[in-house]
Amino acid sequence: MAFGRLESPKPDAPMCEINVTPMVDVMLVLLVIFILTAPLMTSAIRLDLPQSEGTEAGAAPQAVSLVVDAQGALFLNDKPISPEALRQRLSEAAKRNPQTELELRADQSVPYGRVVEAMGLAQKAGLSRIGFVAQTPSTPKR
Repeated sequence: MAFGRLESPKPDAPMCEINVTPMVDVMLVLLVIFILTAPLMTSAIRLDLPQSEGTEAGAAPQAVSLVVDAQGALFLNDKPISPEALRQRLSEAAKRNPQTELELRADQSVPYGRVVEAMGLAQKAGLSRIGFVAQTPSTPKR
């Protein structure tokens, strides 16, 4: 009876190949994402815009300021004015430049009907561009 060791198999050789399967998976996912998002990045409507020598881009339109204070009084460009004179001045401004913008400032305590009356005067005068001016709330200091 011979005592001895059993012959053990040789240990596995170290793996010397790079596993590219995870890299291929990531690349395929990225490819699908790009295929889906590329059409969304471009506009579907192709336009050939005309050339014009009108006003310069960024030229500010002419503006008129109309204020309705807490008592319902009207002020045009910070000067008090009656409704009849307001109608005349606004129609003159509309004749000079139909794109004149009316900046409407109204006190928050003014009834809605008074503001609508002022808007109606402006529209009857021929001004269709009306902008409402509001104040942004201030953030509390800490």
